[in-house]
Amino acid sequence: MFRTALRNVLTHKARLLMTVLAVMLGVAFVSGTLVFTDTISQAYQKSSAKGFDQVDVAIQPEGAADTGDKVAKQPQLTQALLDKAAKAQGADSAIGVVSGFTAIADKDGKLIGGGFRSQGGNYWGAKDRRYPLVHGHAPKGVGEVLIDSETARRAGYNVGDTVRISVDGPVLTPRIAGVFTTDDGNVAAGGSLALFDTATAQRLFHKPGAYDEIDVKAASGTSQIALRNALDGIIPKDTAYTTTGQQLADDQAKQIADATSGMRTALLAFAGISLFVGTFIIANTFTMLVAQRTKELALLRAVGASRRQVTRSVLIEAFVVGAVAAVTGLVAGIGIGAGLRALVGQFGGTVPDGPLVIAPGTILAALAVGVLITMLAAWLPGRRAAKIPPVAAMSSVHAKATTKSLVLRNTIGALLASAGVVAVLYGTTLSASDAKGPMGLGAALLVIGVFVLTPLLSRPLIAAAAPLMRVFGISGKLARQNSVRNPRRTAATASALMIGLTLITGLTVMAGSLQQAIDKKASSAIKADYVVSMANDNNLAPGVERALASAAGVTATSPLRGAPSRVDGRSSEYLTGVNGANIAKLTNLTLDSGTFEVGGSRAVVDDETAKDHHWKAGSRFTLAFEDGAKRQMTVSGVYQSTEMMRGIMLDNATLSPHQSDPSDRQIMVKTSSGATASAKDALVKALGDNPAIKIQDKKDISNAIGQVFTLMLNMLYGLLAMAVIVAVLGVINTLAMSVFERSQEIGMLRAIGLDRKGIKRMVRLESLVISLFGGVLGIGLGVFFGWAAGKLLGTALPTYELVLPWGRMAVFLLLAGLVGVLAALWPARRAARLNMLSAIKAE
Repeated sequence: MFRTALRNVLTHKARLLMTVLAVMLGVAFVSGTLVFTDTISQAYQKSSAKGFDQVDVAIQPEGAADTGDKVAKQPQLTQALLDKAAKAQGADSAIGVVSGFTAIADKDGKLIGGGFRSQGGNYWGAKDRRYPLVHGHAPKGVGEVLIDSETARRAGYNVGDTVRISVDGPVLTPRIAGVFTTDDGNVAAGGSLALFDTATAQRLFHKPGAYDEIDVKAASGTSQIALRNALDGIIPKDTAYTTTGQQLADDQAKQIADATSGMRTALLAFAGISLFVGTFIIANTFTMLVAQRTKELALLRAVGASRRQVTRSVLIEAFVVGAVAAVTGLVAGIGIGAGLRALVGQFGGTVPDGPLVIAPGTILAALAVGVLITMLAAWLPGRRAAKIPPVAAMSSVHAKATTKSLVLRNTIGALLASAGVVAVLYGTTLSASDAKGPMGLGAALLVIGVFVLTPLLSRPLIAAAAPLMRVFGISGKLARQNSVRNPRRTAATASALMIGLTLITGLTVMAGSLQQAIDKKASSAIKADYVVSMANDNNLAPGVERALASAAGVTATSPLRGAPSRVDGRSSEYLTGVNGANIAKLTNLTLDSGTFEVGGSRAVVDDETAKDHHWKAGSRFTLAFEDGAKRQMTVSGVYQSTEMMRGIMLDNATLSPHQSDPSDRQIMVKTSSGATASAKDALVKALGDNPAIKIQDKKDISNAIGQVFTLMLNMLYGLLAMAVIVAVLGVINTLAMSVFERSQEIGMLRAIGLDRKGIKRMVRLESLVISLFGGVLGIGLGVFFGWAAGKLLGTALPTYELVLPWGRMAVFLLLAGLVGVLAALWPARRAARLNMLSAIKAE
C-alpha cells in the first residue's frame, strides 16, 4: 500500500501541484514571520545590551508618592546624591544622566528620525565612556552640540556645521562641536541623538540641578550585586531605587521580545487564515482524486485491502505532498524573512546589524504545519474513499449524497448559522470588554454554518445569474449547469474566496465608519483655523504661544495646558488650562447645561467628570494644585467631551501660578483670513520654520486621521492578499481537475458542434459564476460583521455611524469576477485543446 501511495503521488503530480503551492504559501508565511521576528528581536536585544556595558548599577527615582491633598510629585536625583554614589564602597565612577526629546533637522529642513526616535542627552566629558568622540571636542553652552555619527552620515553634517535643533518649540542653531559613536538602540533603529553639556541639557529639558538617572561603574573586582548593596545603604528611602546593569539589559530584552511578540502574533494569525483557506483546496483535490480513482480503490479492496489501509494510503499521499510543500515553504519563508528585513529599510526604518536567525523551532513549526494541515484536510476524503463498496465501484456506480445526508447537512448548517447570528447579536448588547467572547464564537459559528450551507445556497444564487448566462448562448447554459452539478465541490471552491472577502469587507466597513466618526468628533468641536503641536506630541514651551499670538493676521490664540490636580482631597483629576477670554472663539463644544464661562474661580467640566462627581452647573468643589495650594471653584457649565477637550477646563491665569514648569500640549489659533496658505506661511515664519512643529488646519487633521486608517487597511489588504492568492489556486485546481474529469463529456460536445471558443467560454463562465458566488457571500458576511463591530464601537464613540463603502464593495465584487476569469485561463485552454476522439474514448 505504501508503494501504491507513492506511485499515485508520482502519477498525479500535475494535479497535486496547486495543492503543494497552496500549502507552500501558508508555510512560507509562517516560517517567514518567525525568521523575521526572531531576527529583528535578536538584533535589537544585542544592540540594547551594548548600551548597558558601561552601567553596573543604575539609580532611578521612585514613583510619585501619595501626599494627601497635595498633588504627588516624583522625587529628584540631585547632585548631592550623585556625589555620594561616586564615593560608595566598590564604585569606580558615577555619572548623571539627563535626557529628553531633541529634534534635529537635516540640511533641507526636514526632521531626522521621525520625531519619536529623536532624543537628546548630556555629555559627561572625557569620563563618559557611553559616547566615544571620534571627531571634535566636548560641547560648551547652548551654542554647541554633539551629534551621533549615523545622523551625521545620513544628513551630511561635519564638525563646525550649524544645525537646526528644537527641544520644546523654539529653534536653536548650535554649531556641531563633535561627532560620537553609540550603541543606543534608537540610533540603530534610524533615530538621532544630540548631546549638550550637562548644565545646558538640564536647562533645556526643564530639570535644573537634577538627573533622570545616575549610572555607577564598579571598581575592578567588585560585582554588580555587591555595588548595588553598597548603594542601597546610602540612598534615601522612598527617593530612589537601584538596578544592576544586567537586570536593565534583561528587562530591555523582555520589552523587545514583548513588542515583537505582538507583531508575530498578528502575522501568524494571517498565516493561519491562509492555511485555513488552503484546507479547502486540499480537501477538494483529494476528494476529486478519490472520485477519479474509484475503480482502482475498489480493486484494492477486492484483492484484500482493508478500509483502514485504503484510508492510510490516501494519508500517505497527503504526507508526501505536505512534506514537499513544507520543505519548499521553509526555504521560501527564509527568503521572505530576509526580504522583510530589507523592506523595513526601504520604508525608512532601520534594523540593527545582525545575522539572519533561523531557529530550530522555526524549522520544526514549518514542517509540522505543512504536514499536519495537509493530512488533516485529506483525512475526510480518505475516509470516504474507504467507505465505497467494492462492487459499486467496480461497476462505476459512484456513491452520491443521499437525501438523508443532504437534509442532515442543511439542518446542521442552519443550526450553526443561527447560533452564530444569535451570539453575534447578543455580543452587540454587551460592553466592548465583555463582548469579545460571544462575538468571536458567534463569528466562527456563522462562518462554519454558512460554509456547511453553501451547497444549498449555491443553487438559488447561481440560478439568479441565469438571465446573464443566456446572453452567452449554449456555453452560458452549460456553465451554469456545470457550476451546480456538484454543489459540494462548488461550495468548497467558493468558500475559500468567501473567507478572504469576508475579512477584507468587514475591516473596510469598520475602518471607514471609525474614520468618519473620529474625524467628525475631532474637527466638529474646533472653530480655530489651526492647531499647533510638536511632531512627536510632546509638550510645547510657553514661548510658542507668545510667538503665534504676535504673528501677522492672528486674531485669537489659546494653549491647551495640562496639569494634575486633586479634587475635594480625594480623587485625582486632569486639568486643562486655556485662555479664558478666547476659548469660546476657538471651540464649538456642545453644552449640556450652564454657560461656557472660564475665568477666575469659574470652570467648565466635561460630562464624564460631572457624572463621576455628581456635579451640575453651579456646583462647588475644592481644587488642590500641584504646589499644594487650594482654591474653591464653581462649575459654570457642563460640556460634551471630545478627543481634544476633556476634564476640568479653567483659565491659565488661575492654573499657571501653581505650576513649576508650565507647558502646552497644543495651541489653537484663529486668523483674520481663515485657513489660507498665506496665513499658514505667516505662522511657520513666526516659529522660525521649525521642522519639529506641526501646524494643522481641519483638513490636515482629517487627512492625518485618514492616512492612519489608509495605512492600516493597506497593510491588512496586503496580509489578506495571501489568502486570496491561495483561493485563486483553489479555483484553478478545481477547474483543471474538473476538465480532466469531464474529458469524455467535452469530447462529445466538440463532436456535436461546440467549437473550441465555445469550450473556452463555458469553462471561463463556470469559473466566473463560482467566484462571484463566493464574492457575494463574503461581502454579505463582511458587512454583517462590520455592522456588529460598529455597534460595540458606537457605545464608546457617540459620533459612530455605519458607513457602507459601496464603491469599494463593487470593486471587491469585480475583483472576485476577475479572479474567476484569470483562474480559468489555463483550464479553459487545456479543455479546448483536448483531442476530440481521445477524449470520447477516455474513461
